[in-house]
Amino acid sequence: MASLLGKYKKVELHIRYFIVAEFLIQMINAAFMAILLIFMSKQGYSDAESAKFISFRFLSVLLLAFPFGLYIKGRKMKPFFIISSLLTPLTSILIVFAIKWHADALLSVLLFIWGVSFIGIQISALPYIIRNAKPETHTEAISLSFSTWSLGGIVSGFLIFGLSKISPEYFTEDKLLILISSLGFLSYYFVSKIKYKENVVLQNPNPWDLKAFDWSKIFQALIPTFIIAIGAGLTIPFISLFFYKIHGIDSNQFALLSAITTILVFTSVLFVPVIKEKLGYKKAIPTTQFSAILALVILAFTEIIPYSWAVYLAIACYILRQPLMNLAGPMTSDVVMQYVGDKNRDIYSALTSAIWSGSWFVSSKIFQILRDSNISYMNIFLITAGLYSIGVIAYMRLINLYERQNSSKISSASN
Repeated sequence: MASLLGKYKKVELHIRYFIVAEFLIQMINAAFMAILLIFMSKQGYSDAESAKFISFRFLSVLLLAFPFGLYIKGRKMKPFFIISSLLTPLTSILIVFAIKWHADALLSVLLFIWGVSFIGIQISALPYIIRNAKPETHTEAISLSFSTWSLGGIVSGFLIFGLSKISPEYFTEDKLLILISSLGFLSYYFVSKIKYKENVVLQNPNPWDLKAFDWSKIFQALIPTFIIAIGAGLTIPFISLFFYKIHGIDSNQFALLSAITTILVFTSVLFVPVIKEKLGYKKAIPTTQFSAILALVILAFTEIIPYSWAVYLAIACYILRQPLMNLAGPMTSDVVMQYVGDKNRDIYSALTSAIWSGSWFVSSKIFQILRDSNISYMNIFLITAGLYSIGVIAYMRLINLYERQNSSKISSASN
């Protein structure tokens, strides 16, 4: 454990400030993912209506991520961090009021802006780390960045559960979401502490020149992301509704479940450098992801198990699935960023966000149609499992391409 912590102590101070700011933004994200749809359900919104509104968040990133990725090429990232640190908590608070007032037109606009507000940190995170962290701390810095989602879920989950237990009449979903959103303003303080002179070397003087990018490599790297993102969009945003409507788990209970799960995610992600060192990409990525897919399949079938213990099986599968799936994240990101190369990283990061949000926008619409057609959660989750499996196979192919590329570079250097 001491040697593991020693690896993370080497991460530069300015990267750590950024990661704390990212954590505070992700805490808002995690809290809303955990209980927003349950809050909307209690306010009278149907599953299909909730899916329709949530899709606006993903639509905004789909439309803006690609041009943003071109725009940040060769620019300082800190101004975008500042915008996100202020706009994200502000729009989050306004979203809660729009739901309470049933101001549907306003809610659509706010969710669109909310998606935009995350772009400044989420798209910029990997390029900022790759540009400005030392090569020997890349894996640790990326792992810490990935763990901000988990840590945000842990803190927000325990806050929601603990405060609702102290005073369930006062700490309702709306007050809890507003409280956590308000804490998000602290991210501005940590962004302002970043004094590092950023590496903003612009290899191409015209960042809008699309011919400057190696599109063959970029598309090869995006294939597994696209497949997995479509599947994830059918499940991840709506998993709280599954537990609420199928197994009767309320918002405070699901928040606690999410917090416990994300403790495992957070802990496991910290061991990614060790796992990578012991197993290598070829074994670690498919092993963890296929295990997670199996857990999702079992979780799906709990909908039709007519026994009271089904809820405990569902909880166990959910708790296991999350860390297993997230373990691969830093490793696949590291592989992909090294594979696409320096000149393609910013645009790849932007396209990845666009694909995730675009896929989740499409998936939200598909989920809306499927639930309107009374398709069960089980069948929707099984579709996700099938898509995940195809995506993992695509990642295995990408790892082979990366290793062949590395071998060619080593051979060229030795000659």
